[in-house]
Amino acid sequence: MLATGLATTGISPTSLTIIGFFLNLGVAAVLATGMLQVGGILLLLAGAFDTLDGALARVTGRSTKFGAFLDSTLDRYSEAALFFGLSFAANRHGDSLVVLVAYLAVVGSLLVSYCRARAEGVGLDCEIGIVPRPERVILLGVGLIVGLELPVLVLLALLAHVTAFQRIWHVRQLTR
Repeated sequence: MLATGLATTGISPTSLTIIGFFLNLGVAAVLATGMLQVGGILLLLAGAFDTLDGALARVTGRSTKFGAFLDSTLDRYSEAALFFGLSFAANRHGDSLVVLVAYLAVVGSLLVSYCRARAEGVGLDCEIGIVPRPERVILLGVGLIVGLELPVLVLLALLAHVTAFQRIWHVRQLTR
């Protein structure tokens, strides 16, 4: 396991979280230039990096509430930056439909996370839904690589909102 190997380096999970955030900002900058296929490849690499911080925290026994909070917060900033990069590139080319759909996708992505966080804030488990963040990152990355920017953004927007509604329904069922 990669996390076990990383544990021997002494790098902290928080350092990985911060590095992953800056990698995502770099990906957003690449996307903003319009290099979507390169951005898709880099997104998948940065996304893989995003999963290592939690794994490293578990392997090393260095899981903290602040670390989980910081990771979740920087993940939201990362997602917003990625969609901003896509919107920026689309706007430069006068593609207002991509800008609109990217906006809908980022709102959906943020609501997926908000629903879970709010449910957990009232003591309920809410790790359900068809597209949590890792799946959204993979879907976006692959879509960009194969040149399907608009269809993948539409799919992400729809599935993110479906996931948010699944979580709302789940919490409703738990609180009846």
